[in-house]
Amino acid sequence: MKVALFGKIASEESKAFIHEILEKLEHLGIDLIIYEPFYRQLQDLQILKAEARTFNDNNGLKGQVDFLFSIGGDGTLLDTITFVQNSGIPILGINLGRMGFLSSVSKDQIGSAFEQLLNNRFKLDERTLLKLITQANLFGQLNYAMNDISVNKKYPTSMLKIQTFVDDEFLNSYWADGLIIATPTGSTAYSMSSGGPIILPQSRSFVITPIATHNLTVRPVVIPDNCEIKIKIVGRITEFFVSLDSRSLPCDSNTELVVKKEDFIINLVHLNDASYFKTIREKLMWGLDFRN
Repeated sequence: MKVALFGKIASEESKAFIHEILEKLEHLGIDLIIYEPFYRQLQDLQILKAEARTFNDNNGLKGQVDFLFSIGGDGTLLDTITFVQNSGIPILGINLGRMGFLSSVSKDQIGSAFEQLLNNRFKLDERTLLKLITQANLFGQLNYAMNDISVNKKYPTSMLKIQTFVDDEFLNSYWADGLIIATPTGSTAYSMSSGGPIILPQSRSFVITPIATHNLTVRPVVIPDNCEIKIKIVGRITEFFVSLDSRSLPCDSNTELVVKKEDFIINLVHLNDASYFKTIREKLMWGLDFRN
């Protein structure tokens, strides 16, 4: 088995845990290729026994590995989709962060997770992506997101007027700090913190959630994921921010944003003992009541 290892930060605090992962992979005879900036950090911490191959982009992965392991939190896993792209390489998230909705394998589950992979006791959880289309080709070829695409105000004292259309039919003019278009995967992230609903991954829908709307009767709207959404910023504001997951760029108010479902999906490794409802209960601490 060939595995790509991706991480962003290797610190003294995580040194022992990362060392344990590398030892288990070596014991299982897994061939590793490591993200080069992460590889250099591992060398500095002196936890690599031997040199390993490295990668820096999608060209170093496509057709070269069976899985990609993301070591970190959910933000780290979201960054992996810019390397995996449309290759179909399954991603396993190993959680070093706090919440861990996507990076669901905890420290005490590492051994079991690796054994399940080797024995093909897992499923692939297909996750829908959003695609951003603009005339200026913002974000280039990396114009997609697994959690959400959002527009946000640039100045703290200003407010945006966001005209929104669904399949060319006018939905609403949102007077708000911003607007989030989230996938089911992203429904438990920025959208949920702004009052949006939790949507199951297989729901085939998107949710449009305003951020700090100035009209209290405005609520999130769930739409089929085959819809096309158009966004225009109107009024006196001349510049705002557009974000695809954690990647953000300034944008001119003359730019029309078109959001639709991406043509490819991302495969997340779903271990046999994992459950979406169980993850929600544990991560959101549902049911922590003495009556239970």
